Amino acid sequence: MDIDHYNVLGLPSGEEGANLTQKEITKAYREKARDLHPDKRKDDPNAHENFIKLKSSYEILVDEKARKLFDDLLRVKREQQRRFAQQDSKRRKMMSDLEDRERASFAPDPAMKAKEEEERIARKLKEEIARIRAMQANKGASMGTGSGQEKVGREGNSGVGGHVGVDKERVLKVSWEKIGEGYTAEKLRELFSRFGEVEDIVVNSSKKKGSALVVMATKHAVDSATGSVSGNLDNPLLVVPLKPSVAEFPAPKKEEQSDRLSNLVGAGYQAFEDAVLNKLTKDETKGYVKQPWDMGLILSVSLLPHAWSNEGKVGISMMGGSGCSFWGWVVG
Repeated sequence: MDIDHYNVLGLPSGEEGANLTQKEITKAYREKARDLHPDKRKDDPNAHENFIKLKSSYEILVDEKARKLFDDLLRVKREQQRRFAQQDSKRRKMMSDLEDRERASFAPDPAMKAKEEEERIARKLKEEIARIRAMQANKGASMGTGSGQEKVGREGNSGVGGHVGVDKERVLKVSWEKIGEGYTAEKLRELFSRFGEVEDIVVNSSKKKGSALVVMATKHAVDSATGSVSGNLDNPLLVVPLKPSVAEFPAPKKEEQSDRLSNLVGAGYQAFEDAVLNKLTKDETKGYVKQPWDMGLILSVSLLPHAWSNEGKVGISMMGGSGCSFWGWVVG
């Protein structure tokens, strides 16, 4: 039965309709009958049928036994609808839980997903570090790491004492004040590339002062960069070599002089040479000199240290005009 007699009379149904009095039902019927009477709805083809339904519903509700059966029927239907609603709610909840479990079984756990992402990034970073170190090692090998020279490498952000060595005389130490935008590795490479090839740059970050190590390909590039002004005018770079080149000169050897000639210095030594030359001019024909020569061709005469003989003769060396040198003995 799909007809709710309370609703036909315009009354509330359910538990509230079951508590209505017969007087309230009769009053509602009279009001509804005046409104639905066929004489007032001549243009409505269903007016007579609607009025019959209204009268039938009223007769059922004013009959005590029929009304009780109808109320019981409504109560059973309400309980059935309530059970269906509960079952539908449980069924929907069960279906929802099942779908959630299925999605959870296929979808990764957020914590697990975050951990896997972290491990992936760490693994990628490790591979990148290994690649950079291998590249630096190959570069260090090409620069001749076995030459025995002192090396400077990069370690962390400090840039010195690392696993890859370079010649310290090819390294520039650059510093600047922490004002303005400062200098990045790319900016430093651009500035120092005009002096020669830049092999590597290590920037050391500091709050008070910025600094970097710039590895040039040649020592000539280091000298050129050291002697030039680099950087911005409002914040110039202080450029110095990490290890200045030091020219090595052989220590002068102190000639040993014999005790016999130790007093022949300055004017005295020159006077002695003049005396020997005069003696050679006077005694040319005496044969004391082992090699004859033309005295007019003599350009210079010098004594031979340590050339004293037991017979009181002195060794001399002379340079002739023809480019030939002679030596001999002269009586002291």
